[in-house]
Amino acid sequence: MLTDYRVRQRDHLLEISRALTAQLDLDELLAIVLEAAAEMLSGQASLVALRDTEDGRFEIAASHGLPQALVPYFEPLLSDIPDYSDRSRFRIPGLAEKLGRVVTELALRLEQVVALPMAIGNELIGLLYVFRAYGTRFTANDRQVLASFADQAAIAVYNAQLYERVSQEKRRLDAILEYSADGVLILDSAQRIRVFNRALSRLTGWYSPEVLGRRHDEVIRWAHLETDRNLSDAAAGGWPLPSARPLYVEGDLRRRNGGTVSVGIIYAPLFGQGGRLVNIIANVRDITRFREADEIKSTFVSIISHELKTPVALIQGYAETLLRKDARWDPRTRQESLQVILEESDRLNHLIDDLLDASRLEAGKLPLEQEEIAMDSLAQRVAERFRVHANTHEIRVDFPEAFPIVWGDPIRMEQVLNNLLSNAIKYSPRGGTIEVRGRAAPDEVIVTVADEGVGIPFEEQPHVFESFFRGSREYQQQTSGAGLGLYLAQAIVEAHGGRIWVDSDPGAGAAFSFAIPRR
Repeated sequence: MLTDYRVRQRDHLLEISRALTAQLDLDELLAIVLEAAAEMLSGQASLVALRDTEDGRFEIAASHGLPQALVPYFEPLLSDIPDYSDRSRFRIPGLAEKLGRVVTELALRLEQVVALPMAIGNELIGLLYVFRAYGTRFTANDRQVLASFADQAAIAVYNAQLYERVSQEKRRLDAILEYSADGVLILDSAQRIRVFNRALSRLTGWYSPEVLGRRHDEVIRWAHLETDRNLSDAAAGGWPLPSARPLYVEGDLRRRNGGTVSVGIIYAPLFGQGGRLVNIIANVRDITRFREADEIKSTFVSIISHELKTPVALIQGYAETLLRKDARWDPRTRQESLQVILEESDRLNHLIDDLLDASRLEAGKLPLEQEEIAMDSLAQRVAERFRVHANTHEIRVDFPEAFPIVWGDPIRMEQVLNNLLSNAIKYSPRGGTIEVRGRAAPDEVIVTVADEGVGIPFEEQPHVFESFFRGSREYQQQTSGAGLGLYLAQAIVEAHGGRIWVDSDPGAGAAFSFAIPRR
């Protein structure tokens, strides 16, 4: 009978060992291990504790034959685990006494326990416990069978843990690639697409399932190339750069459904054994904003230098003229010269103020000091000031009686009206009527400044509130300004919780309107 029992143990051990090698799911593997361990040793329950690789503590990972709610009560069996160096000498001190205290507290009928290490070489990865509900002790043969099984289980658990870590890292990497803000493209050595993430789909208009397996040049097509060479041009005969350095390419990429997008692409090689090229990993970044920033910077330098030169030249010229020792100037000439100097100084001062406001706006620190504002009175005051200089224009102000009071910064609101009236005069060079009118709606007041000037081309109207935008070249040359007035007007109106817009027919004038919430 004993011989038959041992034979069954050996046969069962071989059968279970084969099953373990085929299982990579850790939870399912532990269930097989525990059920098999209990069955081989005629036990009624079993549990396995695995070692945490970070802090070295043992935690119960799975159990068999025990109510799940009672499993945490068995944690005292995991204390006093000795250092592992020799299986034959491995014993957990006081294990039977610990079990006795646990089963007494829980009123369980478990009388015997055997615990053996699950180890690979000298590395202890877990502990395997088997419990019996009757008094027969575990024999040396039982321990030997369980030890052989524990060795097989340790290898299987280690492989399953490794597989789980690799799978988790793959999921993490997939998530990083898929949800990266930059486009990510992975090619094989033949430049066929293997990975194509969402950001790259948004940039190119291609969807990932459509491009997998396609060649790089079928999808990455250039409308204009800024750098000397493309990947395909440079890759003849292998990776294009020595010392496995990345390749940077910049230009305008053709989108699938038309149009282009400015991108910079870094191609980096991944080599295998023997220096063989395995993959090319590309990071694709949308550089449209950088291009726009460069253009704005160039525009800023060009406009500001032009706007500064004119008043500075006039101030310098008139000052030098007045300081000439070989000339005597009559009071009228002197007065006119000083007037020009004063006006040009004011022009410089306004330009500096606009630049400072634009800087504050970019920093999100446009200050407002709010109080009650009578927009009709403010409009009359601003219009009167402009009438003094606008000799060829008729400026009318039309507000209904008892126009509602609004809450806002009067200095900033005056700045808005100044900019709109200045533009109306500037872009109606032949004169005509400029009307400042107000209208009260249930929730807001609306102020409009309308002129009879050159108007705004339809294609330019969406851009008139952008910084440094000055419209068609022919009008730029005829008028001065840095292109900040409407940009600042919009910022001020929006800071008051309002909105601003333009209506214009080219050649038939323009009407700029802004709305401020009623108090």
